[in-house]
Amino acid sequence: MIGGSGPIGVFDSGVGGLTVLRALRSALPAEEFIYLGDTARLPYGTKSPESVVRYSLQCAEALIVRGISCLVVACNTASASALGALRLRYPDIPVIGVIEPGAAAAVAASRSRHIAVIGTEGTIGGGAYQTAIHRLDGGIRVTARACSLFVAMAEEGWTEGPIAEAVARRYLEPIFGTADGAPYGTPNGTPYGAPDTLVLGCTHFPVLAAAIRTVLPPRVAIVDSAATVAAAVSRELARTIHTQGSGGVTWLATDGAARFARVSSVFLGQALRADEIEIVDL
Repeated sequence: MIGGSGPIGVFDSGVGGLTVLRALRSALPAEEFIYLGDTARLPYGTKSPESVVRYSLQCAEALIVRGISCLVVACNTASASALGALRLRYPDIPVIGVIEPGAAAAVAASRSRHIAVIGTEGTIGGGAYQTAIHRLDGGIRVTARACSLFVAMAEEGWTEGPIAEAVARRYLEPIFGTADGAPYGTPNGTPYGAPDTLVLGCTHFPVLAAAIRTVLPPRVAIVDSAATVAAAVSRELARTIHTQGSGGVTWLATDGAARFARVSSVFLGQALRADEIEIVDL
């Protein structure tokens, strides 16, 4: 159970999890947070599951020793590979990942019972969203696609305009057809109805939502994993006695404070200073 006045710990392989932190701070403005970006070892999406589990346990330990009362795994790849190991290692605090809340929101949003998921190679290849969605409703069809280039674009700040829209179109038109309703994709030569719901299965992707929206048919609902995990943490807090703080954030990274600070404005909506970020060794 969450109790006392410990901060909420949040970790990601880098800066993508700042979209989750931004949603958490918006939903829970009086809470204290510690954010850890494992920037020395990013990206997690191309690492083996065994490495991701090892890295995730190390990140969690660095936050646990600082007295956190709840752990948010703000990384889809880590949620896919390491959530079970984290819950086993730390049974006394809630460990909340991004995949389960996202899957639940997608199932609730879909009327056609056909959901699309986009994410990193690791998240999509491991089938985590497919498993989570089918656990809730085994009859739902899931179309998944790795969109790895979106990660680099987000970190470069190429989140809107012709380049972002062109890449989004290349990735998504085979799944959804064109925004004006042209024919949908036909894998193996067999026509099928396009999904009516798209899950942004990487914490980098919400900053590209505007570009993604321009190439989707209007009827398609977008599920943002950052918003859904903030709602899940809010529900967890509501079930327990918890002392709120002043809304501050302690910033930790494993490398590159200057770059972390520079890129943070894209994901967090505010610029950080390099001297605000403590470099830690895991």
